[in-house]
Amino acid sequence: MKKLLVLFALGGLVIGCGESKKEEKKEGFEMNRTKKEDKTTEAKSEGVPVDMDNQGVGPFKDISFDSDIDQEMASAGEAKFSAICTACHMVDKRMIGPALKGVYERRSPAWVMNMIINPDGMLKEDPIAKALLEEYNNAIMLNQNLSEEETRNIAEYLRTL
Repeated sequence: MKKLLVLFALGGLVIGCGESKKEEKKEGFEMNRTKKEDKTTEAKSEGVPVDMDNQGVGPFKDISFDSDIDQEMASAGEAKFSAICTACHMVDKRMIGPALKGVYERRSPAWVMNMIINPDGMLKEDPIAKALLEEYNNAIMLNQNLSEEETRNIAEYLRTL
């Protein structure tokens, strides 16, 4: 009989202790180490819609490229890009600014060139530039005071990416 009584007491103790943790809430800092799946990819296009008809705000209008890349211009553009653009842009990864690989699949050549030469005006007046500014945490593209020739060289380099 004593064995049966001890068994019931132990059983009650186990059941009682198990339920006390059921709804226990802690106040303050909590760290959750579960890994969440990242559904973004490095080559993800920005959330801003593609618009190939938008020419942007600036001196360039109705720009079309030759089918062949001008290697001399592209080399000059690569040098300038490496000197001033890589602080904010990478070729195939988002950074402070968008990745530039495939930019001509998302934007017209005139838009890209106007953004390069006239970022101030674009950020004030162009709806895509405003949306990109918002998407990239209001990181403003600085005006590098480039000439039209330097801008065209960078645009040619971007074609090679």
